[in-house]
Amino acid sequence: MTETSTTPAPEKINLVGLSREELAAAVAAVGEKPFRTKQLWHWIYHQGATDFARMTTLARPLQAKLAEVFEVRKPAVSREQTSEDRTRKWLMKFADGNEAETVYIPEDDRGAVCISSQVGCTLTCTFCHTGTQKLVRNLTSAEIVGQFMVARDSYGEWPTPKDGGRLISNIVMMGMGEPLFNYDNVSRALKIIMDGEGIALSKRRITLSTSGVVPMMERCGEDLGVNLAVSLHAVTDELRDVLVPINRKYPLKELIRACRDYPGANNARRITFEYVMLKGVNDSEADARQLLRLIKGIPAKFNLIPFNAWPGAPYECSTPEAMDKFVKILNDGGFSSPIRQPRGRDIMAACGQLKSASERAREQERLKRMAARVEALAPAGADARAPNAAGNA
Repeated sequence: MTETSTTPAPEKINLVGLSREELAAAVAAVGEKPFRTKQLWHWIYHQGATDFARMTTLARPLQAKLAEVFEVRKPAVSREQTSEDRTRKWLMKFADGNEAETVYIPEDDRGAVCISSQVGCTLTCTFCHTGTQKLVRNLTSAEIVGQFMVARDSYGEWPTPKDGGRLISNIVMMGMGEPLFNYDNVSRALKIIMDGEGIALSKRRITLSTSGVVPMMERCGEDLGVNLAVSLHAVTDELRDVLVPINRKYPLKELIRACRDYPGANNARRITFEYVMLKGVNDSEADARQLLRLIKGIPAKFNLIPFNAWPGAPYECSTPEAMDKFVKILNDGGFSSPIRQPRGRDIMAACGQLKSASERAREQERLKRMAARVEALAPAGADARAPNAAGNA
């Protein structure tokens, strides 16, 4: 009798998300010469190829050899939605079944991809729906790069177009999670994206948003040199402790000092202070004047964000009149302070809303499964909705 082996095939190594050095080591491990690294990098990140058979500068025997050991895997798309205002959102599904959301925010002739760094979030900011979802895990560099590659797939932007021809021209690390709590993976991913022989996105077109992880801010500036955005949202520690609880660990004084010291910040590359407008909470004229005093001397601009409501939210958006007065004070103080136009509200893709679509989809699927189970268990001819008599006795 022949015994059948049950040993599973070894898992293939995903080349997406490997640094140049890691890719070179992987190539060397299968006995190939260093120049193959450059070829693979070009095919994956410039051409967007995922099938080794499409990599025509590689001989067929080499294509087959690589396919036995490696793969080029991006996140799967569980759901894709496009808003009335052309905002597009993808629910990305990763190999372990976890999901995160990625959003493309269009402008007239270009746009930015808002990328997630974690599944869930640990910050619990009280105005942010994403923050009500518990942190599950950090995303890997492959999963972070993969989000951008999926967006490129959706818009057909392979091979990498020149700057003048890109719809997807910018990246904002403002999706689910706190990027500086996952710095190693975020850093590796952004370095891949900035590499001039692949995706080749300039550091000036990348903005990383942090809630104020002070110890990591200087390292980020020195190591990556990307634009910095800070989720500020309050001008006193008392209020920021409530709105952005990480403030209890890194209070405003420390955060503002880190902003003043951020490498590369100047009038040409100003720090963006994000400020959500909450009715009767942080939107007074006195708040605006204190904001000017707080950031005095920092090369800065403001991004005022109308609060995007979600079911059960404890806040309301500031009135247009209150926002106009707030803007005028900041403008008169010499700072650019546009009110961000809410995008993608109809598909829950606006700032602070990431979570709802995936949570709702899972809940609907759960209810469907429950209904199917009830129907299967119900006796023939019985009303499946009727309660069990014994259970209600």
